Amino acid sequence: MKTSNLSQLLFLAALGAAQLVGQTRAERNKTFPPHKVIGNLYFVGTDNLGSFLITTPQGHILINSDYEETVPIVRASIEKLGFRYSDVKILLGSHAHGDHMEGDALVKELTGARVIAMQEDVAALKAMTPGGKPHPIDQVLHDGEDVKFGDTTLTAHLTPGHTKGCTTWTMRVSEDGQIRNVVIVGSPNVNPGYKLIGNTLYPRIAEDYERGFRVLSSLPCDYFLGAHGNYFDMESKYARFKEGVTTAFIDPDGYQKYVAEREQAFRTELAKQKAASVP
Repeated sequence: MKTSNLSQLLFLAALGAAQLVGQTRAERNKTFPPHKVIGNLYFVGTDNLGSFLITTPQGHILINSDYEETVPIVRASIEKLGFRYSDVKILLGSHAHGDHMEGDALVKELTGARVIAMQEDVAALKAMTPGGKPHPIDQVLHDGEDVKFGDTTLTAHLTPGHTKGCTTWTMRVSEDGQIRNVVIVGSPNVNPGYKLIGNTLYPRIAEDYERGFRVLSSLPCDYFLGAHGNYFDMESKYARFKEGVTTAFIDPDGYQKYVAEREQAFRTELAKQKAASVP
């Protein structure tokens, strides 16, 4: 990739991250049209928060409950697509932050869904008790394990750093006789205030980020999705999709560019913090 292109990508990603951090909860909960992405995979989140529904004849899988107040929005999106919210049988998540998994207890209360989480995020999830409700975890996952339901298999890839158990989900979907690889990125972002050097609460944070980038770089990807819509340029892709471009969500190059610029942003911040730590 040319240096000028990488610099532009870094600037745009930094701008997007800054805008994301500055948003209020209400701003993150603006509705967005639910829509099919490919096969039995649908987007049911907001214009900011990435929630995904995978449908099967035996019931459905939901990835990311989001905030508690997002739960009714996600429910309405699922029902607008013609599916029953009560048919959600499995609830997964991307990482243990409130904007992605705070609503888990409410979703379980409403649907009885089985809540599954990556082992390394369990402690952080247990500390997440909106309204005093304990966080439900019915099954603990480990790196590389599959979640199988009906005719669908999702694979959990540990991509740590953003949280200790940050999880990137992959699945293979058949449509029109072709098998496509779907990647739903957890998060590779170094948020403002993240301490990469001398972090006593997370001593291996820098090493974990590096591990996460190695994993992300290795994943085959046709359909690039993520825990936030701005990761994968959702709004412009959806607009093209509505105009009749059926391949609008296919973006292997965009995925590799995104991973590369996020890794560069991490390394830039790591170098900055290393320099600042020298007496």
